[in-house]
Amino acid sequence: MAETEHTNNPIRFGILGCAMIARKFCRAVSLLPVGSATISAVASRSLDKAQSFVDSNSTNLPSSVKILSSYESLLDETSIDAVYIPLPTSLHVEWAVKAAERRKHVLLEKPAAICAEDLERILESCANNGVFFMDGTMWVHHPRTAEMKRAIDDPDWIGELRLIYSSCSFLATSDFLQTNIRVKPDLDSLGALGDLGWYCIGSILFCTDFNLPQFVVASPSLHLNPSNIILSCTASLHWPNRNLIATMYCSFLSHISMDLSLHGSRGTILVKDLTIPYKENEASFDINSGAHFAELHIGWSKKPEEVRVRNEIPQEGFMVLEFAKEAKKVRDEKLSPSLKWAEFSRKTQLVLDAVKKSIDDGFQPVYLW
Repeated sequence: MAETEHTNNPIRFGILGCAMIARKFCRAVSLLPVGSATISAVASRSLDKAQSFVDSNSTNLPSSVKILSSYESLLDETSIDAVYIPLPTSLHVEWAVKAAERRKHVLLEKPAAICAEDLERILESCANNGVFFMDGTMWVHHPRTAEMKRAIDDPDWIGELRLIYSSCSFLATSDFLQTNIRVKPDLDSLGALGDLGWYCIGSILFCTDFNLPQFVVASPSLHLNPSNIILSCTASLHWPNRNLIATMYCSFLSHISMDLSLHGSRGTILVKDLTIPYKENEASFDINSGAHFAELHIGWSKKPEEVRVRNEIPQEGFMVLEFAKEAKKVRDEKLSPSLKWAEFSRKTQLVLDAVKKSIDDGFQPVYLW
């Protein structure tokens, strides 16, 4: 077992459900500085499943962790400050609202909800009960992301944005396409749009300071399974007032990609491993500013510069640190919860909904303002 309990009053998490990604969360918490966060309880609808999860992750869990056989019993635990919810998306609104009503801070796996209406219910409950909300998007907390933001915001580097491209894909196995919850209409009805498109949309909005596009249009290059779950889709986001367009591609049907490219009037940025860096302890992006053709157009005047960022803990660790910092402000300093990350989720969900509506309406434009 890991260290029995962190000191210095850490944020005490309960895990609601034993999904595979919860293993990554346990490891992230175990790598954090002492006093940041700890895991106090794990709950499943089956005691055997909860026990098996704890046993298989024992090196990353404190020996004092409670093993519970229902989600309700975890929410009733007074030893819990916050819940991590890696349940299927269709269950998010029910259990996130219940957690908020028990005054538990909410770290909710992405996509945050099936639709914006459900997410608004979650965020309203968090606000009414004075608890902090964040979704489980990890890449935004990586130190590389802050370096990218500095470059994007510097007019001497990128200038005015003209085009953004984001892709997130992997080639799913036949078993995945038949049995995974992400292709089941009663569990995760958004399919690849929810699972991978959430990253594409979030990264595009990140590049625009979360200014919503005026309208969104899905492309007819769409693949659905027999249950009408999206396996692959493409869409464009439009800001006519800024002469800016973004394109996104998400898919369970093509080779792994996690690309983000920005094209401005003065420079470009290219990232090849946005959502999961090639290496856990470092990440990079390429930037080229002020380049032009060499004489006689036989080359470029300058090559891209690689900006490399090293990190001591993985990006999911930074995510938990950020969550714990904000939750402690509420718990210990009696401050109102920050709404920064709630807005990140809300705007991502609004655009995701617009892409889905465009698909459902036969690839017609959907206006957000």
